[in-house]
Amino acid sequence: MPLSDEIQLATTTTTRTNDKLIQNPYIRMALHAGGIMVSLVIYGLLQERIMQQPYFDADDSSRTSPIFFRTSAYLVLNNRVVAIIIAILIMLFRKESMTNKVPLPNYALVSLSNTVATFCQYEALKYVSFPTQTLGKCGKIIPVMILGMTLSGKKYTWKDFVVALVVSIGCALFVLTGNETSHKDKSDTIYGLLLMVLYVFSDGFTSTLQEKLFHGTEMSTYNQMLYVNLCSAFISLATLLFTGDFLPSIDFSAQHIDFLGNSIFLSLASTLGQLVILMTIKEFGALFFATVMTVRQVISIILSCIVYLHPLTIGQWVSAAVVFGAIYYKDTMMRSSRGHSHGHAPVATSPAEPGEEMKQMKQNEIPVLESIKVDPPTK
Repeated sequence: MPLSDEIQLATTTTTRTNDKLIQNPYIRMALHAGGIMVSLVIYGLLQERIMQQPYFDADDSSRTSPIFFRTSAYLVLNNRVVAIIIAILIMLFRKESMTNKVPLPNYALVSLSNTVATFCQYEALKYVSFPTQTLGKCGKIIPVMILGMTLSGKKYTWKDFVVALVVSIGCALFVLTGNETSHKDKSDTIYGLLLMVLYVFSDGFTSTLQEKLFHGTEMSTYNQMLYVNLCSAFISLATLLFTGDFLPSIDFSAQHIDFLGNSIFLSLASTLGQLVILMTIKEFGALFFATVMTVRQVISIILSCIVYLHPLTIGQWVSAAVVFGAIYYKDTMMRSSRGHSHGHAPVATSPAEPGEEMKQMKQNEIPVLESIKVDPPTK
């Protein structure tokens, strides 16, 4: 065989192997989960830097009067504007229609629920203890399952709920049994607990509704990204105008070029995170996304211990074993159920094949809330 033919054959074989790897659902799930974690870490580092970095006026040559930027709503507005621009550019490149696929109130509902979740999350930190905060961050899976049953007609067995409960409790115990629990404890208040409950369900409602919009229409990732960010930008702008912080923030950006640069990088990181999250929800569903966000608490601490050579406590070892053991059991149970019956839609923390859950949702989808029913797009 000529050398050129051998090279072409080897290239073709390698390409086919790579395609099979990319199409493998578990590899795709790992890539999506890794993308979410990396993008959120980058965003968190940039956000902390921009809020804690001191800025100086041009006439302060001695740099003795540091100024800190504290208007987070303006950063949110920047994030939305950059996401809108990038979504438009991608849609133009893909020659994709920019017509809204569902009535605008559906996009606005996603934006509003996300805004409520963000507000409740940060507001609740003032009124609840650290253990309660941890339970809130790790307790997202079951609310997503309940909302999936309510909004999309999904079906879950009692074993699904038990596994979800074990994973949630295991993640919470992993955080609470660590050595770095030197937090100033405070007592829980009724107001704080209500905020935490509202945060958990609003957060779950956001991803569940995003999944419903994807699977109920031929909506692309970039279409949802465009219109949801348009609605969110309007909310952020209205907030800034109401509080009187819009013009001072614009003036601050004009006077401090280093802040402007930092805010652009922050917005790019935010957009990257949005893209990965939306792609994950579209392909694997809100439940998988909630599981990733829950298990992320464990993985981030493990990575921190590896980097800084901090040993895990016995409680953390046990909790981690419980979490990953429960996920492995669920995956084994799914494989077994697929081998014996095809009548039950996969409801686990990870779907069997990309798109399989989407097909099941289209079959089982029932309109529960009129406001999120998929209607023809408005003209």
